[in-house]
Amino acid sequence: MSIAFIGLGAMGSHMAAKLLKSGQPVHVWNRSPQPMQALAQQGAKPAATPAECGIADIVFSMLADDAATRAVLVDGGVLDAMAPGSVHVNMATVSVAFAREMAALHMDRGIGYLAAPVLGRVDVAAAGKLNILAGGADELIERVQPLLDLMGQKTWCFGEAPEQANAIKLACNLTLACAIEAMGEGAALAGAHGIPPASFIELITGTLFAGSPVYKGYGGMIAEQRYSPAGFKLALGQKDVRLAVEAGRNRGLPLAFGDALQAVLKEAVDQGDADLDLAALGKNAARRGGLA
Repeated sequence: MSIAFIGLGAMGSHMAAKLLKSGQPVHVWNRSPQPMQALAQQGAKPAATPAECGIADIVFSMLADDAATRAVLVDGGVLDAMAPGSVHVNMATVSVAFAREMAALHMDRGIGYLAAPVLGRVDVAAAGKLNILAGGADELIERVQPLLDLMGQKTWCFGEAPEQANAIKLACNLTLACAIEAMGEGAALAGAHGIPPASFIELITGTLFAGSPVYKGYGGMIAEQRYSPAGFKLALGQKDVRLAVEAGRNRGLPLAFGDALQAVLKEAVDQGDADLDLAALGKNAARRGGLA
């Protein structure tokens, strides 16, 4: 069995490195060559074009969004190069509508398709401890499960339709962004009354939200005003919240917090925070009151 991994960004590089432990050939492709060269030193096989990765039995991809995935997998010839019976595992956070479209494209070609977006930041990917949210046929998940186990600590299955995994990932990221904005506003409120924001974060992570890695991790970043380097860029959070709102709208479900967050995220991006970590929502909240 041969494996390919397309998209070697901050997350993808670590995930592809974990697949090298399978003992199977791992072909890799990335738009910029540096991550391919680093993985080649570990035994990976760099591809000259993304289509070359289509020769693999199992193709994983971790690209930024719908447009990047379409450009590489469809326009770049990967799907055309894949043989009937092979499997593509899309681990990116994409829209529900695009996931549904991708499933149809794969079916037309006789290629298996799974959606498997992940929960976890770069350090979690490096440790192979991601939580993987899988959607697709049970037999396909069983086929790739040993490889998913190399990248993640648990695979959560959410239905036979691949887009269901993307819907649950968007729901998770919407909830995450809401939590970070709430912490940012709470810290700003405390700061406006002369209380160090770090004291507020220490309080809530030791009482109301004790034991939560989200509140402890992102809260610590807000308390320390540490927004770079970004583990999850604010611009990507903006994209995910937009996709969550669209997914709700397409089912006749208004998302009030989602609508409000879209405005907040646009405000932060307009202020130049796009490449900072999503935790910079705390900076944005303080900035509204002249506290940052």
